[in-house]
Amino acid sequence: MTEDRQTSDALDNPMGRPPRTRRELWVKLLWIGVWLVFLSSPVQDLADGHHGTGATWGGALGLTAFVGVYLSLVFRNMGRPYSGRLVIVLLLVLGVLAPLLAYTLGAAWLGLFVYLSVACGATLPPRATYWAIPASAALMYLVGLHTGEAEARDLLLLVVLIGFAMVGVGQLVRTTVELRKARATVAQLAANEERLRLARDLHDLLGHSLSLITLKSELAGRMLPGQPEKAAQQVADIERVSRQALVDVREAVTGYRRPRLAAELAGAQVALTAAGVAAETPAEPDLTGVPEEAEAVLAWTLREAVTNVVRHSGADRCSVELLRRQTLDGPVLELTVQDNGSGGSGTLPGNGLTGLTERLEKAGGTLEAGRAGRGFRLVARVPAATAADVGSGA
Repeated sequence: MTEDRQTSDALDNPMGRPPRTRRELWVKLLWIGVWLVFLSSPVQDLADGHHGTGATWGGALGLTAFVGVYLSLVFRNMGRPYSGRLVIVLLLVLGVLAPLLAYTLGAAWLGLFVYLSVACGATLPPRATYWAIPASAALMYLVGLHTGEAEARDLLLLVVLIGFAMVGVGQLVRTTVELRKARATVAQLAANEERLRLARDLHDLLGHSLSLITLKSELAGRMLPGQPEKAAQQVADIERVSRQALVDVREAVTGYRRPRLAAELAGAQVALTAAGVAAETPAEPDLTGVPEEAEAVLAWTLREAVTNVVRHSGADRCSVELLRRQTLDGPVLELTVQDNGSGGSGTLPGNGLTGLTERLEKAGGTLEAGRAGRGFRLVARVPAATAADVGSGA
């Protein structure tokens, strides 16, 4: 949990979305403010008084408009994002103001083309920047031929490099946004998977226990009032089963329960006998080398299969076999549950069989279920050795 929180904090940065806190706003303002260093030359040029009053006021108004448009483009994802058409219009405004101010007021204003290049790299699609940024640099150099070729030559490479650097930053922002969306999707899928696991556990736990409680309740009812002692024994069994079901549900909710195959075999014998079904179950199974996950999923399978026999089959005989077999994929442990009943009603697999199939697939096993002669047969197979044992030839 701590590692997930650290990963979340590392990915949850303000790139690619509007600032949500005052701190994020100041970080973004500082990042943008660094780029305003190139405005020092135009501001100094206006302050030195090299131009007439009209030119000074015109330059100040033009510079204000240029910076306002530039900042609005940079902050375009705050509030309601700009449409693509509005972005193009604002870029054209910058593309007009930059050469106009630099051509009329001198070489000190050539730095405005840096902002034009940055705006193109930050707002245009990557394919459009391949011509827009070089075009900005070429336009600056053409204006520089009139106002100051040396200054234009010094800025030429900088305009191109900074523009394409912003393309890389934009790609990083898009990747961060996609990663944030993917992280949210993974979290949602994990939550769905956990809910599905809990639903399977509760179905398997409560379906078996409630079926047994129902059977014993019916037996107790038939035994009263003629056989009160036997009825009392059935009631005691009901209490024991209900208490155990409550413990199982709590353990399943916390995610720590691993059913044991030996315990489920004993429980299957009790459940089938209580339902009036003649049961044939194996003795204590040999689970040497069987992974815990494989044992647990076989235990779930046995519990669900016996529950189906008791509730749906109408059978009077049921056999349970547990065998080790050698296959081309390695040793497997095979569980077979077969009855002589009708197999229940309906043609589609129920929630129980669907859940068992999912469990077995996760453990690397398989499930076969269907009519067999005059009854119903379920066969579940799981690997009888870990991947390390198979690799070492054990």
